[in-house]
Amino acid sequence: MSVDLFWIPLGAGTRVVRMSGVLIDAVLAFVQRRPRCTLLHSALELHAPEGRYVIEQTPETDGEGARRGVVAGGAVGMRAAGRFRIFRYEIRRWLGGVIPDAEAAVAGPVRLSTDIATVRGVLAAVPAVPTPVWGRDSFDVGEMWNSNSVIAWVLSRGGIDVAGIHPPDGCLAPGWGAGLAVALRDDTTAVHPAVDPGQSGGRSVSLSNRWAHRRGSR
Repeated sequence: MSVDLFWIPLGAGTRVVRMSGVLIDAVLAFVQRRPRCTLLHSALELHAPEGRYVIEQTPETDGEGARRGVVAGGAVGMRAAGRFRIFRYEIRRWLGGVIPDAEAAVAGPVRLSTDIATVRGVLAAVPAVPTPVWGRDSFDVGEMWNSNSVIAWVLSRGGIDVAGIHPPDGCLAPGWGAGLAVALRDDTTAVHPAVDPGQSGGRSVSLSNRWAHRRGSR
């Protein structure tokens, strides 16, 4: 039984996304006067008695999410855009699934637990994960919500001690702090933001923020 965390470079295997990430970080590094970093996307692999599960947030690819264990989803950019599949994401709890580009993971998978109760806790948390608009600060925590937010939230609510979890040196996991901040809130209704940022003045949030985990911030 195990819970493993993968830190995957943004856009691994997709040149356009990868180059966009490099450009974004180059701009932020210049503004923040820091060394350039590798931007990361996180995903989980869990081993349970019934098999291997993958937990990950990805773009919605088609209308057959059930075969990929999709348990939730949301809009990208703004709520209204979610009417179109290209602007939607899905959250997978996929039995027998795979993590694309897992071989590109920085420093390999990180073993977080070998306890069956913890494995079950993490699996049980996934369907309740918040589904705000991707790329916006729907919860007013100072950082955008994205795939790293999902993984951080699921781990925290699933019973993993997240205090010592950080990206590898020289890397950033934007959105990670947003997931932790929301998971720690006492009000469980925060899973469903009252304000629609796509229609009511919600703001897009820069990758530069107080929650970003980076080398030297520990």
